[in-house]
Amino acid sequence: MSTSKNSVQKVKIGLFGIGLDTYWEQFEGLEQRLRGYVDVVSNKLSAFDVEIVNPGLIDNAQKAFEAGKIFKREDVELIFLYVTTYALSSTVLPVVKKAKVPVVVLNLAPGAAIDYASFNNLDNRTQMTGEWLAYCSACPVPEIANVFKRSGIPFYQITGTLNDDPHVWQEVEEWVAAAKVANTMYNNTLGVMGNYYGGMLDIYSNLTLQCATFGGHIEIIEVDELSGLRKNISQGEINNKISTIHSWFDVQADCSAEEVTRAARTAVALDKLVDKYDLGSLAYYHKGSGNAVNEDTMSSVILGTSLLTGNHIPVAGEYEIKNVQAMKIMDSFGAGGSFTEYYAMDFNDDVVLMGHDGPCHPAIAEGKITVKPLQVYHGKVGKGLSVEMSVQHGPVTLLSVVETAGGKIILLIAEAESVPGPTLEIGNTNSRYKFAIGARNFVENWNSYGPAHHCAIGKGHIASKIIKLGNLLGLESVKVC
Repeated sequence: MSTSKNSVQKVKIGLFGIGLDTYWEQFEGLEQRLRGYVDVVSNKLSAFDVEIVNPGLIDNAQKAFEAGKIFKREDVELIFLYVTTYALSSTVLPVVKKAKVPVVVLNLAPGAAIDYASFNNLDNRTQMTGEWLAYCSACPVPEIANVFKRSGIPFYQITGTLNDDPHVWQEVEEWVAAAKVANTMYNNTLGVMGNYYGGMLDIYSNLTLQCATFGGHIEIIEVDELSGLRKNISQGEINNKISTIHSWFDVQADCSAEEVTRAARTAVALDKLVDKYDLGSLAYYHKGSGNAVNEDTMSSVILGTSLLTGNHIPVAGEYEIKNVQAMKIMDSFGAGGSFTEYYAMDFNDDVVLMGHDGPCHPAIAEGKITVKPLQVYHGKVGKGLSVEMSVQHGPVTLLSVVETAGGKIILLIAEAESVPGPTLEIGNTNSRYKFAIGARNFVENWNSYGPAHHCAIGKGHIASKIIKLGNLLGLESVKVC
């Protein structure tokens, strides 16, 4: 089974603490204590499977310039600035300005509160001041924020305590996860094969805008190449793929051996195509009318594209480039990311029915996915095998990558619940979603932002992570519920 190689590079995260060198001779042990705090943060960050670039405690302007050069040379994706005590903003600006990457200010006290009684019983006022400075992390944050604002540098904050504060480390983990996804998108190769489904004006995309926003490379692929690859598949490769199909899917008895073999042949060819171009995602559609070979190819892709999607190479039908970007984002967050659209509304149960024909995401299915034969692919040429599934019951997140009239991209997000109940057994994906604001309000709010009619669905409530990704990429994120 193919898996993309272009999204596994380890992310580099920058970390530096700030202090004031004037204090070190005045307050014995303060510098060592604060360096220990920075080490705590570094150790916690290392647990998130990233490479930490840590120049240590920056306590004067000269060290700040050197730290900025280090971060730029090491190509960090994100910087955490740990404010250990009062420090001059001149120890911050040179670092961040040179590195030119997003910065998260960690305003973390060493404890939930100063022990006032013990503090006031210290032997001398110098010792008292040193102890105070060890808890003084909040003091310079307004100064730093002022300088960032006046310098046009976006910044983000996490406020809390260094230890025993789950909120802090959940936020840190989400920022690291967002940086990983941004890195994945930047290094992703997106294949686009075929052409648009004629007349779906909403799905037409600006490829240059997609590259400018997310990075990555877009490889234009001919359907003929996939058809050509199908000609040279061995029986052994087909047999192995048939075994994979049966292990992943519940193939119904009315699926003919001929159709399963046809789907397996195409799945092997898709693997070869992915390997050739090192694809991390794929958007496709080809009518195939008038060309029997291409029609045979494109009417047998659903199982192969579903297998790819389940192996972190999301595939979107109908040449939906914007949506395969959304699917890749969701998958990179570990949430899945299946291709979906509104089917209908159930006003009795206050749910929206959503699904789609074509590929599904096996990793987020409720139970084993069913494979059924269809005598016609509605609205498309050909017939063959199709997949039927519902998304796992529980929390889900919807994501749409929206191209606006102003030539920008926004991330449109909604959180919901996948709930049990009757669905349409038509050989497509199909799920029931309940929204906190109700089905009627959801569709009206969602539609008001002008998304394409497709979106990506994934497990869990991960809006906060997607919003952080938007911040890293300089994108507006809108959460409707």
